[in-house]
Amino acid sequence: MNKLIKWSALALLFATGSALFAQEKEEEKTIYEFTETVNVKHTPVDNQGSSGTCWCFAGTGFIEAEILRMYGKELNLSEMYLVRHAWEEKVVKYVKMHGCNTLSQGGEVIDALLMLDRYGMMPDDEYTGKVIGETKHMHGEMNEVITNFAKSVTKRSNGKLTPTWQKAMPGILDAYLGEVPENFTFEGKKHTPKSFANAYKLNLDDYIEIASFTDQPLNKPFMVEIPDNWTWTPAYNLEFDKLFEALDHALEQGYTVGWAQDVSDKGFSRKLGVAIVAEDFEDPKLWEEVVPEKTITAEDHQKAYDNWETTDDHSMLIVGIAKDQNGTKYYKVKNSWGDAGPYKGYWYCSESFVKLHTVFFTLHKDALPKAIRKNLGL
Repeated sequence: MNKLIKWSALALLFATGSALFAQEKEEEKTIYEFTETVNVKHTPVDNQGSSGTCWCFAGTGFIEAEILRMYGKELNLSEMYLVRHAWEEKVVKYVKMHGCNTLSQGGEVIDALLMLDRYGMMPDDEYTGKVIGETKHMHGEMNEVITNFAKSVTKRSNGKLTPTWQKAMPGILDAYLGEVPENFTFEGKKHTPKSFANAYKLNLDDYIEIASFTDQPLNKPFMVEIPDNWTWTPAYNLEFDKLFEALDHALEQGYTVGWAQDVSDKGFSRKLGVAIVAEDFEDPKLWEEVVPEKTITAEDHQKAYDNWETTDDHSMLIVGIAKDQNGTKYYKVKNSWGDAGPYKGYWYCSESFVKLHTVFFTLHKDALPKAIRKNLGL
């Protein structure tokens, strides 16, 4: 290669690299400028990979934040340890219900607390769940195998259920997630999953779900009618304004809040790292500048839920409150998609978006204002 060709090639390479770098930086830009007013202590963003286990990543993040709040200890806990136990219980319930209960990898934040209470917990580096040679969670094949296994059991091909079918599930989970060690050492001390959980004890009875629906009695627990509520956990029904008063109070008092909500709405921007409810989604200025948002009422929220515009297709952890350059209120939300987006794994969801697309919140009952706790009989 002569010098002229060589230098021309280098110049082209530099120009191409600079253009790609500029394009990458351009994609990271956002039209929103946020000032955080509340930021609750929590653990770093994680990545659920190609799995539908957002509920457990949000739930484990919630557990880690509670341990940080109560014990001042930052832990990185294993999501997959809780996921495998949830799968075992899901299949058992599915069979007991003759195949008429939800059977999927989905769930709710409270499920992580339920599994913690029953089976304990482990550090993530002791049980990563990554044993099939992938660097991230890949659950497609495992989910198919488990689903087909459960459906096969309910066919009763022997004329009845065998007394041994439940022994097969641990083998499937061991193959795809790895065998669970009986014990492990953490900071020089030997633990079992149960003893490790007892070292940072959380009382399951202290955690509740709260929601707001106009077709349910106020201040009473009711069954949240969504497919992923496979544990049939009830939520307390609050007045619409009280629900968000409770959310703000919890964050202001230093509690994180688990959030079941809908991110399939067109107002959820993966590129800009924000979620809004624009007054006019046909506005040509949308996503080019900050546009006015719709004021959401209890009736709007109920209608979106009834029409399946608000579903529980994702779980995340609310960790703070912020405002944009126009003074509009947002909630800072920890996601489980790694460092995606301009805010490196965090999203800022406007108050309007949260009001429209919330299914329910999970939180410590002490995080509620006293008047609301009294009304709920807690």
